[in-house]
Parts: sequence; structure tokens; C-alpha cells
Amino acid sequence: MKTKNFSILCLAMLVATSLIMSSCKQKKNAQSDGGEGKRPNILMVMSDNQSWNHVGVYGDPIVRTPNMDKVAKAGVRFNNAFCSSPSCTPARAAMLTGQDTWRLKEGSDLWSVLPTEFPIYTDLLEKGGYQVGFDRKGWGPGSFEANGRKRNPGGNPFKDFQEFLGKKNADEPWCYWVNSHEPHRPYVEGSGEKAGIDPKKVPVPGYLPDHISIRKDIADYYAAVETFDKELGEALKALEKSGELENTVIVVCSDNGWQMPRGLANLYDFGTHVPMMISWPGKFKKGAVVDNLVTLNDLAPTFLSLGKVEIPKQMTGKSLLSILSDNAKDTLKREFVVLGRERHAFVRQHGLGYPGRAIRTKQYLYIKNYEPARWPAGDPQFYGDIDPYMFNWPGETKYYLIENKDKPAVKPFFELGMGKRPAEELFDITKDPDELHNLASLPAYAKIKKELSGKMVAYLKATNDPRETGGDTKVWDNAPYFSEVDKKPKPSKAMQKRFNLDSAYDYLK
Repeated sequence: MKTKNFSILCLAMLVATSLIMSSCKQKKNAQSDGGEGKRPNILMVMSDNQSWNHVGVYGDPIVRTPNMDKVAKAGVRFNNAFCSSPSCTPARAAMLTGQDTWRLKEGSDLWSVLPTEFPIYTDLLEKGGYQVGFDRKGWGPGSFEANGRKRNPGGNPFKDFQEFLGKKNADEPWCYWVNSHEPHRPYVEGSGEKAGIDPKKVPVPGYLPDHISIRKDIADYYAAVETFDKELGEALKALEKSGELENTVIVVCSDNGWQMPRGLANLYDFGTHVPMMISWPGKFKKGAVVDNLVTLNDLAPTFLSLGKVEIPKQMTGKSLLSILSDNAKDTLKREFVVLGRERHAFVRQHGLGYPGRAIRTKQYLYIKNYEPARWPAGDPQFYGDIDPYMFNWPGETKYYLIENKDKPAVKPFFELGMGKRPAEELFDITKDPDELHNLASLPAYAKIKKELSGKMVAYLKATNDPRETGGDTKVWDNAPYFSEVDKKPKPSKAMQKRFNLDSAYDYLK
């Protein structure tokens, strides 16, 4: 009997040893790159509210972005990169989960939560042996604690990239997310001119009136973009100093478009079209410019592919490696991308949002507004989905439009930014890059509208969007909103006087 028990014990020990050795072998294999070296590090540097065209290498004649230009020239620049939603929280949630925002329940709203049922690339990379870190915003704004998360979905928090580099384990690959506050409002008034940017020379898009106060506002925005570019330069210097540049994939992008009327919180290009460039010295294409339609959602499966971590089947994003790699065949030739928005800020009575979906091809943008009776920019007279934050921040573009809304020369611009919109909008981007002329009601475009609408609805149904499947859409209007001050805004005394405003408002009534 003792001999039999001893034999069983030996067999159990042998099996256990084999399992341990197998596990160690798997981990070692995971940390290699197919026998060709270590898995790469991943450094993502993200600006906050920057449109795609406000970068030197994208053709802006005024803004100075030498570091963004440098990354683009060292790697691949994407001409048609979009965020899933023109709002910080859902855009970042979609990027982290690799899923379309309408699949994320409350995660589709600003200042809400990201449900734990949706896997995120940071957690998956960490389980696969990566060190994950971020600074400042990460996922947000919102509450990760409210639904049981122990940390921000962005990873482990650090003061900055330099601190992370000093504390990380040298033997493990890493994925770090640098989050700039720039060029988010408020802009410092006069900062553009102080930085040497001449307001008279800045380009004014066709959906804004050409007025000196607006030119100065844009110049101040440009100064904030240049501050972001300097932060990127500091991160690149720190990476080079660490000696890990050659084995690091660098991603530079923004979370959504700029904070101007028809920008942030809008499904027009000025809210969804973002700059994006990716480099990896010696491994990815150099100086390449691609026109593929991509979204920030594609970054999660791309990072997991680089880390040799299995991509969850529920991710709707696709890996970009076939576009990036010199020796790979481009397999990501989309005809369109589909984007969406729910509630941005708490700027309508009872916390109602402004739901919409859009399909973007290389030539056309089609938008479906599900609640056209609501105010797209927020209820008058705040129009709060257009910052400057409940009449508390500088923002002369918005203020100029409101002050002059009844003047014949300004009224059309006011209506473009603040007025109600039809249920359907259609724009020909090639002929109308400023998206000023809605073609949706024109008989000549009826066939194109029907075709785009059909493709969009088919995609939304295939990806289980409640807006098209008949599911629960109340989740978005009823989702928690973790910024109480927004629900009862109080304009500054200066703005009360300037616009004859009450001292306080209540959106909960």
C-alpha cells in the first residue's frame, strides 16, 4: 500500500512539474516575438480635443508641430482616422475595448461608467506579461469606482512618463499612455499672439464667421496644440534616453475633434476626424501616408496583436498591422466606418442626450439624428455642448455667435452651430469639405442617401445597436452623470451681466 501511495505521489509531482514547466515556457514564448526578439513596448501619446487638420504634416500652414511631423515621417500617417464618438469618455472607452460605443451600455455617455463586462486591452496586456501605465486623464471623465473597478481602465497611474520609466521592470514589455490636457479648453486668452501666431493668418473654416475675435480664439487653440507637441517631444526624448526607442511602437493621436461649434459632440468631421500616426523604427513603413478608413477602436486589437495576446471575439475593431508592416498585404480596406453619439454633457432638461449615428465613406458623410426635436448643442440659452463650460470659460467664438445671432451676416453660422437639425443629413466631402450643404432632401442624391442609410443600418443591426434593433435606449438618458455641478450650472458674474443670464439654472426640473 505504501509503495502504491508513493507511486501516486511521484506521478502527481511529475505532472505538477510538467505543468509548471509548460506554463513557464508559454510565458517565455509570449514575451518573445516569434523568436525574432522581445515583444515591443507601446507608447501612446494622446492630445485632448484636436481635429485632424491642425497639424503641420496634415497641411496646416500656421501651427508648428515638429514632433508630430517627426513621428509621421518616421512611420505611417493616417488620413482617414476617426474616433467612435465625438466625446471624450465614449471615444476613450471604445478605444480601450475595441468596440463600437453603442455596445458599451453606459460607456457610451460622458461622465458615466465603463461596465466591467467589457474586456479592455490594458487588462489583457497585463495578464499577458505587459506593464501598463498612464498619466492624467486616461479613461474619463467619469467614475471607475462606481461600478467596482479598482483603477482607471487606462492602467496603473503615474505622475508622468519619466516616473514610469524609472519604476518599471526592465525585463518585461510595457504599454504606456501619455494623456495631455491640451488643447482642451479653456485656452489662455492671448496665448496665440504671445506664441507668435498671427490671428490674421489663421485659417477660418467655412462654418464659422471670419471675425477677429474668432481668429484670436483659433490662435489660442493653436498655441495649445503647440504645447501638446512640446509634451510629445519631451516623451520622445525620455524614450530615446531610456535606450528603448528601437523596440517601441509609438502612436500619436487625439481622442476627438476641437471644441468649436460643429466640432466636439458633433458627428461632423470636425468632431470625429482625428490625427493619427504610428511608427516603429525598422519594423513599420517609413514616411507612408495611407487613406484607409480606420478608427481608434482599431488600436486595441493592434496592441494585442503586437503583444501576442488573443483578441476577444467581441471586439469590432480590426488590427492595423497589415497596413503598418512593410512585408504585409493590406487586408483592411473598408468601404466605410460607422460612428455614433449619445449624451455628451448634461445640457438638456432631465439629462436628455442627442442621439445620432453616422456613416463615413471617403466621399460622403450621412448622419441620422434620432431626436431632431431636441437642441443638438444643448438647450438655449446655454447651448452647453459647446464649451466654454456653462459660461465660465473664455470662448469668444461661441460668445460672438450668440451675441450676434440676429444679424443677417451671422445668423446662418449661428444656425449651423446651435440650431435644430433635420432627421437626416448628407454631405459630399470632396465638393463640400466644410460640410455646409445638406444634400439629404435633394432628389439627385436620393439613391446615394438610401444606399448609405441601408449600409449603416445593416451594420448597426449586425453590431447590436439598440437604436436599430429595438433594444433598451433609455440606458443612455438615464445613465449616471458624475459631475453634479453640470446639472445646476452657475454662469460667472461677468457672463451673467454680458448675456443677461440668471445666476443659476437647474436641468433636473
